[in-house]
Amino acid sequence: MNIHLQQSTIAKQSAIQITGSKSESNRLLLLQALYPNITLENLSNSDDSKVMQKALTSLENVIDIHHAGTAMRFLTAYFSIQNNREVTLTGSSRMQERPIAILVEALSQLGVAISYQKNNGYPPIKIKGKQITKNKVTLKANVSSQYISALLLIAPKLENGLELTLDGEITSIPYINMTLSLLNEIGVETSFTNNIITVKPKATIQKHQGLIESDWSSASYYYSIIAMSAVGTKTTLASYKENSLQGDACLADIYKQFGVETTFHQNKITLNKITSVSPETLISLDLKNAPDIAQTIAVTCFGLGIACDLKGLHTLKIKETDRLVALKTEIEKLGGKVNITDKTLQLEVSNTINKDIKIATYQDHRMAMAFAPLALKTSIIIEEADVVSKSYPTFWQDLKAIGFKFSE
Repeated sequence: MNIHLQQSTIAKQSAIQITGSKSESNRLLLLQALYPNITLENLSNSDDSKVMQKALTSLENVIDIHHAGTAMRFLTAYFSIQNNREVTLTGSSRMQERPIAILVEALSQLGVAISYQKNNGYPPIKIKGKQITKNKVTLKANVSSQYISALLLIAPKLENGLELTLDGEITSIPYINMTLSLLNEIGVETSFTNNIITVKPKATIQKHQGLIESDWSSASYYYSIIAMSAVGTKTTLASYKENSLQGDACLADIYKQFGVETTFHQNKITLNKITSVSPETLISLDLKNAPDIAQTIAVTCFGLGIACDLKGLHTLKIKETDRLVALKTEIEKLGGKVNITDKTLQLEVSNTINKDIKIATYQDHRMAMAFAPLALKTSIIIEEADVVSKSYPTFWQDLKAIGFKFSE
């Protein structure tokens, strides 16, 4: 399904309820599978979380997780500790190009037998679950935090817990802290000192009710929309915490540079465009702790005709697509100029935006959603627009509700 967005103006005031965080939901779903007396509220309605739920309750020997990268990493760890169970995890053609070797090698250090079914280092993989008694493992610190979180989530169910040493400079610390905080909330004892994370074993937990905060990554598209709107435009999003566990909550600070003020009130945030942005503005950011918002920020800058210099983006190459190459390709179709390396993106100032350009989404939900706000500046076509269901199924309905005009 392609969506043709006409140039639109949004309502001066609007309100949206956003689905629960995919990151929190998938962590808590795995913990719920390990400790069934956990109940969950405001669970994400994303494809990824539905895939995770289905896989955790499946009795099949082959489980297909489609495009769900988080599910692939978390389930690899989960099935490793299902004693005497043999499972093959597979996914889409793109999933079979996304590396899993780092996690497989870490689980092998703990004594788990995992074999590659096609290409070395990539899914599909066959896992022979076992009871793990070893408790020490070392990982490179600059890898995707999902590898680290996958190990931490199963750690309390290991006979002797886990001591995880991270070698080098750590990236995506907020996601690691999110995992540790969720473990702490259910009563698991953890410590994170220097580069060593320790998780103590815990066979059972007290009954626990988990309330999942709404997804900050999904909120990023509304920050972009408000940044590109007239001064005085506001939108209210629910449900959000001021002391969020999510790394992408840094949006509230980052978008001050775009003239967007964030206020918290009764588990809601209101985004208000309070000042215009000077054409001379340069947005310079290190996004190593929040790489998922890089696409949103780059497109916001392009829409406002300002430059940006983004670094810390090395994990974007192994996402649903190579997001750095995809951003460069699509922004340049629109008339921008982008320079990339394997971990940086620089956008030059551009005063024109080409009209009715078809934006390829590369089976990547964030490409579709990051480019949609440009409809405030020009008409634009988003190809394969239903890819948004991966993380935010009601995205297009919500845009229509605040004033965007489009046809399918």
